[in-house]
Amino acid sequence: MSFSRQLMALCLVLLSTVARSGDIAEYTADMRKYSGYHDFYWDENSGRVLLQINEFERELLLLTGLAQGLGSNPVGLDRNQIGESRLVKFQRVGNKVLMHQVNANYRAESENLAERRAVEEAFASSVLWGFETLAQEDGVALVDFTPFLLSDQHGISARLKQAEQGNYSVDKPKSAIYLPRTKNFPKNSEFEAQLTFSGSKPGKYLREVVPTPTLVSLRQHISLIELPDKQYQPRVFHSRSGYFPFTFRDYATAIDQPLDQRLIYRHRLEKKPGSDEVVEPIVYYVDSGVPEPVRSALVEGAGWWNQAFTAAGYKDAFRVEILPEGVDPLDVRYNVINWVHRSTRGWSYGYSVFDPRTGEILKGNVTLGSLRVRQDFLIAQGLLQPYSDISANTQALQAMALARIRQLSAHEVGHTLGLAHNFAASAVERASVMDYPAPLIALLGTELDFSEAYATGIGDWDKLAIRYGYGNSGEEQSYLDSIMEEAEKQKLRFISDPDSRAINNAHAASHLWDNGRDPLEEFSRLTELRRHALDNFSRAANPKSAPRSDLEETLVPVYYGHRYQAEAVGKLIGGLDYDYLYNGAEQNSYTLVPAERQQQAMDALVETLSPEFLALSEQVLQLIPPKSYGYERTRESFPSHTGVAFDAVALAEAAAGHTLSILMDPQRAARMDQQNARSSEIPAFDSLLERLTTGALDNEQYSGLHATIHQRINHVYIQKLMLLAGDRAAAESVRAKAQLQLAKFQLALGQKKLFGDDSQGYNAHYYFQAKRIESFMRGELEVKAGDIKAMPPGSPI
Repeated sequence: MSFSRQLMALCLVLLSTVARSGDIAEYTADMRKYSGYHDFYWDENSGRVLLQINEFERELLLLTGLAQGLGSNPVGLDRNQIGESRLVKFQRVGNKVLMHQVNANYRAESENLAERRAVEEAFASSVLWGFETLAQEDGVALVDFTPFLLSDQHGISARLKQAEQGNYSVDKPKSAIYLPRTKNFPKNSEFEAQLTFSGSKPGKYLREVVPTPTLVSLRQHISLIELPDKQYQPRVFHSRSGYFPFTFRDYATAIDQPLDQRLIYRHRLEKKPGSDEVVEPIVYYVDSGVPEPVRSALVEGAGWWNQAFTAAGYKDAFRVEILPEGVDPLDVRYNVINWVHRSTRGWSYGYSVFDPRTGEILKGNVTLGSLRVRQDFLIAQGLLQPYSDISANTQALQAMALARIRQLSAHEVGHTLGLAHNFAASAVERASVMDYPAPLIALLGTELDFSEAYATGIGDWDKLAIRYGYGNSGEEQSYLDSIMEEAEKQKLRFISDPDSRAINNAHAASHLWDNGRDPLEEFSRLTELRRHALDNFSRAANPKSAPRSDLEETLVPVYYGHRYQAEAVGKLIGGLDYDYLYNGAEQNSYTLVPAERQQQAMDALVETLSPEFLALSEQVLQLIPPKSYGYERTRESFPSHTGVAFDAVALAEAAAGHTLSILMDPQRAARMDQQNARSSEIPAFDSLLERLTTGALDNEQYSGLHATIHQRINHVYIQKLMLLAGDRAAAESVRAKAQLQLAKFQLALGQKKLFGDDSQGYNAHYYFQAKRIESFMRGELEVKAGDIKAMPPGSPI
């Protein structure tokens, strides 16, 4: 390199150094300043956000969110979604500034600095970003925050890949700061950017909702938030308190005390001295974009929680208002109930922004799917069938849908107050809004009564749980113990997701989407209601202006109306009853479901496999034509093997598959056998299989459509046997019994004369099944769960 070039390069380096170490005011002279928690500047000429960092090594909260969502429930990137609460601090190293995420999961709650440092150095932390200092003065640094804001901090690319929608990454030339929602406040700084993700081979969900699926543009929101003061008093977690556990490991605890510390998540709520009035009430704001009458229903339902706070000894501690004009829903200062649109119906969520040091809730953020209310209306529509004339009265349907929305609003707000699901509450007079309620519709003679479809107001369990989390009277531990004793006296139980949600769970009293104290009685009542609705299903189920073919989607929730109560009944088989006991309790750890009830449950579910239960009448079958022009089948339609024609058998295949998944679950099967080994009165798994095999081989009682459905049920049963026999995760004894039934089936078919007169098609059916079993036994047939038609989605109903 020539001397002149060397000199020029040196000058550029010196100029660059001067620019980086120069005066901040001079560097930002032509930029717009946003004063607040962290002052920042907007450089209009370059489209940059420059962040001013006044203090280093001070912990703060970093939060990501989505201001603009994808609109697809299966992908799960929704409007006003909030991400992980991350504890970070800025660290200065020479000319570099690091954003360092602190590992709050492992700590030493000690005054001894060396003790705290020993834990910090034992576990990894995460440096999220590195910034070059652009200018500085008096220990204050200015950095270019733009590359961080334009990076995928919310994990959008990872979520798209996980949902099998393709490989996408940020397209920097097509991404920019979104200034209208980039703001600053005294305790929080808010930034937003429009990120465009480019990729190839987009999945079906992206093709459904994105105009150009190879380019997906979303708005990412990032917040820097001041942590609250240290006056908050954490509260200890109890397994039966109904709260989510906030857990961390404290290596400073005494050797005779547990390392893992468990607290609850909750808002800070303090009384004024000598008064029941609060220093600052908990206020939730409903998205102003919600239409009426849903908006009023959301306000009313969320407002129920004030009943619980009143019962806990507070005056006007909780209220609900409409979000004021101009307020950003992602602003951490506001608890918000968001109204989110998606292309398909899906779950609603209640999520909290919290202090990672203590579990203190700083913001409640509720996301309610807008299509939820329409699904409840559809359920009522299929049952009540109000469209017998042009001036149909749908008030009862709307009332039921709005009743559910009130309950849903209360439910999701409950999560943001710190409360977990309580799926045992429906067994005690609907004791909690934190359960998943099914609509309770009564059949009175030939009339349907919707008046008690959903409960109104906060339940007894909810009031007790709020007293545990927020109440205060005397010495704290004694007070909390008294709340748990009161719950026991009132027989208010708490059982949550790990023991309730899966189809193979064993808890006999904790279920989703069910009603009543006795699962068997409610199942009998519900199947009677289902049969009444199917027998009377007619054109009056839909408006006269709707295409006739849309009757199919209205029929779906009626036909499969027993699905969740069937799961509740299934949990009696091989089931247990238990609570979250502590070691000082006197009662037994658990009890087995009595043999008689297990047998009754088995009988009830086997009955749902009969063609009589599964077949639709000819009158109903003649109602539903192929799809009208301009309309198409969706995931809400019945499964089908028959092309454009309505399939009268595939819907039964899916229903039978659901029942058999309950009866033949490998974990339930293992429990049945172990319980039978302990008490011979309890039905063993092989006795259930013998019964199912006998029914599959009985080909003399059915004809016509019933015979065809019977054959399809047999096909599903044999498929389930092969899946179970090949399941390496199942207990050996369970696999062996499934394989034995396949051999028995094969032997029985070999003894049948399959080539005589066969007007019902059983010869071909049994021959085909025999060949399938033979191929499977030789290891030549691979079977998958997806080979059987599935029901349309039921949750959330």
